Amino acid sequence: MSSARIQPSVAAAAASALSSTVKHSFSFKFPFPATATPVVSRRCGIRRTLTVAMSTVASNPLQVCVKASITVPDKLGDCPFCQRVLLTMEEKNLPYDMKLVDLSNKPEWFLKLSPEGKVPVVNFDDKWVPDSDVITQSLEEKFPDPPLAAPPEKSSVGSKIFSTFIGFLKSKDPGDGTEQALLNELTSFDEYIKDNGPYINGEKVSAADLSLGPKLYHLEIALSHYKSWSVPDSLPHVRSYMQAIFTMDSFVKTRALQEDVIAGWRPKVFG
Repeated sequence: MSSARIQPSVAAAAASALSSTVKHSFSFKFPFPATATPVVSRRCGIRRTLTVAMSTVASNPLQVCVKASITVPDKLGDCPFCQRVLLTMEEKNLPYDMKLVDLSNKPEWFLKLSPEGKVPVVNFDDKWVPDSDVITQSLEEKFPDPPLAAPPEKSSVGSKIFSTFIGFLKSKDPGDGTEQALLNELTSFDEYIKDNGPYINGEKVSAADLSLGPKLYHLEIALSHYKSWSVPDSLPHVRSYMQAIFTMDSFVKTRALQEDVIAGWRPKVFG
């Protein structure tokens, strides 16, 4: 993730805005019951806040509810759709307050704002909005800088990989064609990245990458653990793409623990 460098001559001029931004961010109060688990906050560092102070951003940190870890207390859980939303906020340099929700024992306050009990949900203008597709589109519209949207013809690239991964992961029959279906999708993606990469929209990371990346992360961990399977060396562009996405600062910051990914997929494998 890139940040604009601020020259010394500009720093003084930005100091007032920075002070106001930091003070306001830390004085924000999360509207949850006093008995609820303390909010886990993720805020921009000083360098990033200087950048944000001169950009169009939310006046308050965005409130976002995400899945909590089931293996380690007070850690982010294994939902790829939650990570997609957090990645978008990170790449847009937006401050946010993250509320971890135990989905195995959903608290009453959470069910009031998300009746279906699903995450992620984000508060926009005092309205809680579900669905990562809707949330990321809203983030793009409300905070267009930096732009992350990919052209419509590219936004669906690699979109069938996740469903074929799940089919193969759940399969009990080695000859049912699910592995080949996944390989077919990965091969198509490999050819696309070879001709159009290094990312889906070319030289820069886009919303399409932020959607696909977390799903490939789950694919890598779950198939390695449950099937002793990995993306073959014959698909070098897929492998290099995964490496590039997984090592992004924003990705490292928002990824789930490997043990959570493994535990999260266990019911699909043995259920």
